[in-house]
Amino acid sequence: MAVGIFDSGLGGLTVLDAVTRRLPDVPFVYFGDNAHAPYGVRDADDVYGLTTNAVERMWDAGCDLVILACNTASAAALRRMQESWIPRDRRVLGVFVPLIEALTERKWGDNSPPREVAVKHVALFATPATVASRAFQRELAFRAIGVDVEAQACGGVVDAIEEGDMILAEALVRSHVDALKRKMPFPEAAILGCTHYPLMQDVFQDALGPDVAVYSQANLVAESLADYLTRHPAMIGSGTDQLFLTTGDPRRVSDRATQFLRRKITFTAA
Repeated sequence: MAVGIFDSGLGGLTVLDAVTRRLPDVPFVYFGDNAHAPYGVRDADDVYGLTTNAVERMWDAGCDLVILACNTASAAALRRMQESWIPRDRRVLGVFVPLIEALTERKWGDNSPPREVAVKHVALFATPATVASRAFQRELAFRAIGVDVEAQACGGVVDAIEEGDMILAEALVRSHVDALKRKMPFPEAAILGCTHYPLMQDVFQDALGPDVAVYSQANLVAESLADYLTRHPAMIGSGTDQLFLTTGDPRRVSDRATQFLRRKITFTAA
């Protein structure tokens, strides 16, 4: 009974950590496409091809349900996958919807028409590919009206985090927040639209100020997944082993992952 968690690199480990704490009896297969990270600077066709290859590998490992813990993949590939590629007995879910449901104060699975919500000015921090896709705005429009979204493409942040250069990552975050605030001086809420960014959440919060509500994905995705599996228990796949798969150098990725989660993580070649 395994569930797959996919990311282009190590950022999805923030989601993995949250879902394993929330669902300790479910084994998870984590796939990091580290050889091709970051996805945020790739075009949509490239992201689609890489994402479908990774999902097929997790299906082979017994994961009938796969979570794209990669905002770029969720933005650039998921809709196309759901429309023409995913078989009826499998599911692939993204990470935008739990964020939007929290922002708009909707219960999970609430598909009622869009309505006015309390928050009117939202800052979105994401990779260039996610920003270009406008997927967040599209999903938000299904649920809320009258919300102004200002998006900031945060080039370089993922690369710095993957390389372990947190000083550079902090400097880049502060620069991107400054750029956003020149366009939207007084956001009420900020969406961290990349699973790497929770590692810099305190920096985002400090740069934005205490009056801005910062929404991060890991715990929201964990609660949403728990709710989904309660409603769709048949989607827990046949796999029984927890695995960590990577297209990169397993030893190097294992070392970085162990630093990320502060516990021993051992990746094997995908």
